[in-house]
Amino acid sequence: MKKKKLLWQIYPLYLLITLASLLAAGWYSSETMRQFFLEHTAGDLEVRAQIIGKQIHAFLFPLNQAAINAVAKEIGSSSFSTRITVMLPDGTVIGDSEEDPAKMDNHADRPEMVSILSGKQGISVRYSRTLRQKMMYVAVPLRNKEDLVAVLRTAINISFVDEKLKSVRSKILLGGIVIALLAAGISLMVSRRISKPIEEMKKGAENFARGELDYRLHVPDSDEIGELARAMNRMAAQLDERIKAVTQHRNEIEAILSSMSEGVIAVDNDAHLISMNRAAARMFDRSISESVGRSIQEVIRNTDLHRFVEKAVSGKNPAKEDIVLHQNGERILHIHSTPLCFGKERHIGILIVMNDVTRLRRLENIRRDFVANVSHEIKTPLTAIKGFVETLRQGAMSNPVEAVRFLEIIEKHTDRLTAIIDDLMNLSKIEQDRENKGIRLEPGKIKDVILTAVQVCQAKADEKNITIELSCDDEITARINPPLLEQAAVNLIDNAVKYSEAGSSIRISAELRQTSENAVPPENRSDAGEALCGCPAVSSSDMPSDMADAEIVICFQDHGIGITKEHLPRLFERFYRVDKARSRKLGGTGLGLAIVKHIVQSHCGNVTVESTPGKGSIFSVHLPTPK
Repeated sequence: MKKKKLLWQIYPLYLLITLASLLAAGWYSSETMRQFFLEHTAGDLEVRAQIIGKQIHAFLFPLNQAAINAVAKEIGSSSFSTRITVMLPDGTVIGDSEEDPAKMDNHADRPEMVSILSGKQGISVRYSRTLRQKMMYVAVPLRNKEDLVAVLRTAINISFVDEKLKSVRSKILLGGIVIALLAAGISLMVSRRISKPIEEMKKGAENFARGELDYRLHVPDSDEIGELARAMNRMAAQLDERIKAVTQHRNEIEAILSSMSEGVIAVDNDAHLISMNRAAARMFDRSISESVGRSIQEVIRNTDLHRFVEKAVSGKNPAKEDIVLHQNGERILHIHSTPLCFGKERHIGILIVMNDVTRLRRLENIRRDFVANVSHEIKTPLTAIKGFVETLRQGAMSNPVEAVRFLEIIEKHTDRLTAIIDDLMNLSKIEQDRENKGIRLEPGKIKDVILTAVQVCQAKADEKNITIELSCDDEITARINPPLLEQAAVNLIDNAVKYSEAGSSIRISAELRQTSENAVPPENRSDAGEALCGCPAVSSSDMPSDMADAEIVICFQDHGIGITKEHLPRLFERFYRVDKARSRKLGGTGLGLAIVKHIVQSHCGNVTVESTPGKGSIFSVHLPTPK
């Protein structure tokens, strides 16, 4: 059903009540006046009947019908408006002022006659078939002592009463119309006065529903509606304060969750996502708005996580575990769950905090490998030294030739230990200086540094008939520490010489490149950057705006045996060797590339490697352009 406005519910009701009241009052007053006229007429007819009855009474004893009829006609002719009829108790008409009694019907069944015979007042109003008019009849008994001897009836035409009443009713109707119009106007004003504040409150409530809680209702003069308006204004103010407090609290929680590096998700008892922060969305590469409300199985495709969530929801106890996420590369997440409760008793789900521990686990593996490798690298020469010393003490000293050979071996292993210790100390010093910002960088020419490094390695290259080619513009400069950068270059050139075939060549080039030109196929590339060392690699934000997309790239290319791709990610780790037997045979300590990495990082750069087995390798040092 179509809803009506309050005005059109109140106003018609007021108007209906007013019209009904006017009609009832008009009808009541009309009927009262009619009854008054009829009672007055009946009283007048009764008085006339009493007076005429005294004249008729003389002719009843003995009964003189002719005289009675004559008296009735005589009196009736002098009173034009009154009809007189005389009847015996049996209803026989013995005299009438208008008609011949002999021709008239018996009147025993007339209402007024019946009332007289039954001892009641004989008054009747009805239509007369004889006179064809609406008449009022009043009958009075004529008695001889206690005996009824005749009935005298007087009658009058009451059409004049209806005429008078019609005139009165017309005036009442006209007055009623005027009053109704006035009442309609007043009702409309009253209805509007009642409905207008309510409509204003409705508009105010709609504003409140739209969130416009600073809107205030006008307070009308009416006490009840005014109190209602004031109550609604207070309610809006309190709601505004509470919503602002809730919004601020929610924003604070969202800000905290958004700023967290850990991923946080809330899951209900049916394993549907209640909430997710930005870190979790980035971890799983999902949209927050599209994920909330969906099951964890739909959003995150990881069997280990599904099993963990199922176990945590069913167990309702804190739990923690490491899972491997194969999305955007392999990552290790440490996840911890706690029950999510509403109030003290109601358990509504679990809260899961996920911390990306890939780097931490990798560093732990590197640490374990480093401890194992350094122990092995030191223990091996120490074992050999101890063994040869024991051999000498047990009698080998008596054989000068064997003693000299043993001492040479001991000296060789001692030199190897010294080299390992020296490299470890150099590496430690580089790290400490970088952490303490003790490495001083100054503008210098790249070509000068590379030439010095080539001169250091030239003797070894000549032994294997290896040609070293250099291509570098004299004007390429960078902020460098010449001794450290020279050491990095020496290590890279020395490695290239060691693993290149005799008669091959090594090409060294330095040039200024746009960073977009440095793309290398990921399967053939390793980047020794921030993930392995903790020192930030160069980025465009570290450079001036006019040089933000350029860098200096120094490439060391050999044509040696190359490196398979599974070794590339760990190539710059300490003591990591691709071919351990060959590396030791060539005299390497396993720390050269780690030293290169840390030296380059101390220059705010990074080092990468491309390699194809059987074709050779390219080690590239990336340095930022000078400011």
